[in-house]
Amino acid sequence: MQRRVEPELLDELPPDEPRAKHSRCDLRRANHLMGHAEIIARHLVTSGLKPTGGQILELGAGDGTLLLAVAQLVSPRWRGMNAVLVDKQSLVGVETRDGFHALGWGMETMKTDVFDWLRSDASIWNEVVIANLFLHHLSEKQLVELLRHVAGKTKLFVACEPRRSWLPFAVSHLLWLVGCNSVTRHDAVVSVRAGFVGNELSALWPNDGKWQLSERATGLFSHFFVAARQN
Repeated sequence: MQRRVEPELLDELPPDEPRAKHSRCDLRRANHLMGHAEIIARHLVTSGLKPTGGQILELGAGDGTLLLAVAQLVSPRWRGMNAVLVDKQSLVGVETRDGFHALGWGMETMKTDVFDWLRSDASIWNEVVIANLFLHHLSEKQLVELLRHVAGKTKLFVACEPRRSWLPFAVSHLLWLVGCNSVTRHDAVVSVRAGFVGNELSALWPNDGKWQLSERATGLFSHFFVAARQN
């Protein structure tokens, strides 16, 4: 299946539009079912990093619930972190903010375009950068630029994305069976078409010999990419 990037309906809807709210609930459920928080957290814990008091950044963070779920899993070992959530919409609720603070983590939200953030002086060094269901929105040219910026600002980059294969594509047409609305059903098909397989992200990473790259299918529907800076 050739990769094809197309607009997704949720990105075009106002945040308070009822269909958008329903679709974000669908996405939270999908993240839970695909186990993305557990996949990311497991890798962070086994990465060898000990970043107590450091900064962890999520690109295209949405409502922040994915990073909160990751934080809840890693916080026994990673204490006093500062979570920075970058998204073009302001979607993080009070309950999510309180969840970070209950862990003893700081939290900041940045309502801005991800590229504007990465190009700015405000985007400082991060121990970890995470992307969850975000990279597939980008063209190859945009991915090259984004990954170049990320490589200059972190020790570890972790991404969970849709896998572009026939099983996810078939299942994306059946989401009405579990109550997903029309926005989610449309965007799921588009997301799979724009997803990744093989070593497509590794090929775009600005590898100067200082990075260890890993890329693989994980679970039934997901694609996992890791870039770890070598000391």
